[in-house]
Amino acid sequence: MIDSTETRLIQNAKRGDTRAIATLYDLHYPAIYNYIYFRVDDQPTAEDLSAEVFIRMIKKITAYNDRGRPLLAWLYTIARNLVTDHHRSSGKKEELSHKDQLLADRGSDPAQQVQDLQTQDCFRKALTHLKESQRLILIYRFIEEYSTPKIMELLSKSDRAVRSLQHRALRSLEKALVEENCL
Repeated sequence: MIDSTETRLIQNAKRGDTRAIATLYDLHYPAIYNYIYFRVDDQPTAEDLSAEVFIRMIKKITAYNDRGRPLLAWLYTIARNLVTDHHRSSGKKEELSHKDQLLADRGSDPAQQVQDLQTQDCFRKALTHLKESQRLILIYRFIEEYSTPKIMELLSKSDRAVRSLQHRALRSLEKALVEENCL
């Protein structure tokens, strides 16, 4: 269920209130950027695609219908479509990489950087074996660190369905990690 603050922001954004649009951007940009960055090769591409999500939001906000789901769910759908189009147009298979961020976060220990990159690469390859719904739930839960109720809201699924999907995704990830010789 959408909270009343977001509902008011959406209504104001539909009337062209630039402050409401800016607030929605500030609220949701980090989640959208992380979602996209986890699926593309580099930071500039993630920034460009994230910006495009909000350009599309602005262009289509008047057509947005509140169906009891948060605006973020709609923005994730736009982001997913943009990432799919990006990979299709570049002729690449979707990759899930945090290499640049990982290098920046690890300081100056080269041995640790190499080990972390190998682990990341293994994880990225394993994720490509999963269904989109499984990848999505793992990103929501373990990358974005959303609570189960938040995921229920985003996916319009029951608690049991979310937990079941998460369980299946983790089992599939484990199998994929074995296939990639990571375990």
